[in-house]
Amino acid sequence: MNIVLIGYRGTGKSTVARILGERLQRTVISTDAAIVKEEGQSIPQIVEQFGWDHFRDLETRMCRKLQDQTDLVIDTGGGLILREENVNILKAHGKVFWLTAEVSTIVNRISGDTQRPSLSGTKSFVEEVEDILKERTPKYQAAADFTIPTDHETPESIAVQVLAQLPSLTSS
Repeated sequence: MNIVLIGYRGTGKSTVARILGERLQRTVISTDAAIVKEEGQSIPQIVEQFGWDHFRDLETRMCRKLQDQTDLVIDTGGGLILREENVNILKAHGKVFWLTAEVSTIVNRISGDTQRPSLSGTKSFVEEVEDILKERTPKYQAAADFTIPTDHETPESIAVQVLAQLPSLTSS
């Protein structure tokens, strides 16, 4: 069984995935990093050259590549849940953990991130985070097997919370 981390950027998915991978001695796959490696371009470059729909196609292709693999920790891009097919693929062999955070926490964590292009192109950074979260929250909720708020938690404590939901993983 895979451990799948979903949530908006800045909620701790990548850091928590690394901790879980180390503790469980599992391979960690970042869907965004894998796409960047395969395409030889950053996400902003991909989106600028080909558009968001193309990037979403690449996410679906990556999910299909992972669909028959198990014992992974998968750190997903924040918008991967926008396509139901992606969620269905990842849930087939995994438990999905939604890492959440308040807008102010997200803004503080990612305000200097240059590797993610604007999702709206027209709004302030805070407005964009608010609007995108409002749009995506029902999809995150529908996809999640478990929800973990990360605002006042360390990455280590979040990893412990994930592991607590999966006792069979830690006893093997």
